[in-house]
Amino acid sequence: MKIICIGRNYTEHIKELANEKPTDPVVFLKPDTAILLNKQPFFIPDFSNDVHHEVEVLVKISKVGKYIAKKFAHKYYDEIGLGIDFTARDVQQQLKEKGLPWEKAKAFDGAAVVGKWLPKSQFESVDALNFSLKKNGVVVQEGNTSHMLWKIDELIEYVSKYFTLKIGDIIFTGTPSGVAKVEAHDELMGWIENNEMFKVIVK
Repeated sequence: MKIICIGRNYTEHIKELANEKPTDPVVFLKPDTAILLNKQPFFIPDFSNDVHHEVEVLVKISKVGKYIAKKFAHKYYDEIGLGIDFTARDVQQQLKEKGLPWEKAKAFDGAAVVGKWLPKSQFESVDALNFSLKKNGVVVQEGNTSHMLWKIDELIEYVSKYFTLKIGDIIFTGTPSGVAKVEAHDELMGWIENNEMFKVIVK
């Protein structure tokens, strides 16, 4: 399985990092070794002093597809989840300044939190989901999928031009504003509507 991540998919997040608004989805990958094992703490890596949380709605692919048209994209996933794209912001900035890929900042071990999965049929529309991240009991990120520059079905259409989607692949759909540094002993909890999706302790 592979993890396909979308960057810069919420306008306010683009603004907070002073990035340029993209004309196409920004796509990068994480290996399966980036997935934080279930119920394990997240350990801040020793190569970064500025790891940020980025909460994101996730989609799990349920059948193989290539060149998927938007009108058929909904047939390729049955479950919605929530996760965190941990980012070593200081490392990422150094790489960006040199025009180098981001993998060292985004794809390190434990950098992808994948919470529980819910059937998409539980929701009236996947394009109007409220989601949030609480840090130590305080909401620090919140968003709604209606604010995505590219909605879920559009993302599936786009990425399937470049990558064959396989059963079990996960798409991280982008983060809203509010990203910030995590510290040891932080407790991070993610929610979709009223559903608790994950809890992670930072060490």
